Amino acid sequence: MLKGKKVNIMLTARQQEIIDVSLELISTTGIQGFTIKNLAKKIGISEPAIYRHYENKISILLAILDYFKSRSESLFVKQVNESDSSLVRIEKIFQGHFNAFEKTPSLVNVIFSEEIFRNEPILQERITDIMDRNSGVIKAIVAEGQARGEIKAEIESKYLTLIILGSLRMMVKRWQMGDKSFNHSEEVSKLFNTIKNLIEIR
Repeated sequence: MLKGKKVNIMLTARQQEIIDVSLELISTTGIQGFTIKNLAKKIGISEPAIYRHYENKISILLAILDYFKSRSESLFVKQVNESDSSLVRIEKIFQGHFNAFEKTPSLVNVIFSEEIFRNEPILQERITDIMDRNSGVIKAIVAEGQARGEIKAEIESKYLTLIILGSLRMMVKRWQMGDKSFNHSEEVSKLFNTIKNLIEIR
């Protein structure tokens, strides 16, 4: 069962700009360079103007996570009630998630940064909620595929979910670390087909 509330993101143009520039700043300078002073300077507004929209850096990071959660939900939840086979739906999520990161590379630096969440329980809680929801969707689709005889049932759905999401994470991390020369669509497709060959009932 999916946990947490559905996020409904309604941002003003300025709030969206703050999120976009924050992502860019974190991507280029790291979390250490992400300060309200640097953010205001990069946008070209005063620091008090930032505080009119967000209380502090944590509030901005929470807004970034909610922004990602909203986009992620539209990708994951859409596939729950689709009529395609379980493996086709998982592949769509697999490809769609990587495509989303490719469109906003700076988002990867936040979502996959343990440093950002290490000492902030509220951020840890939010990212854990996102991970639980996404893995819950995959697990439900896998379990459905097992019940339909599409996916091997001898491996528990929770472990197959870890394999699927762990593989996606490794592919994204490889891309994030600078190996952007490979054809991502082709490589992601090859990776998923490998997973498919391991778990599909033929």
